[in-house]
Amino acid sequence: MSVRPKENESSKKNFVEDIVVPSSRSAKVNLTDLVQRLKQEKKIERKNNILISLVAVSAVAVLGIILTL
Repeated sequence: MSVRPKENESSKKNFVEDIVVPSSRSAKVNLTDLVQRLKQEKKIERKNNILISLVAVSAVAVLGIILTL
């Protein structure tokens, strides 16, 4: 005897339906939306990189000032 949890028949049915029945999303990919999203992500990443660099330079400057005192 193996001890396995009982699987619900409805969950099996839903799983199969999710695989077989395509989702309601469009099969076509809108290229302009993807390019726009990519540009937006690059812009956000660039801002984050500038902010991190600014914080690092500021920390080094403050540490340098403290060490010279």
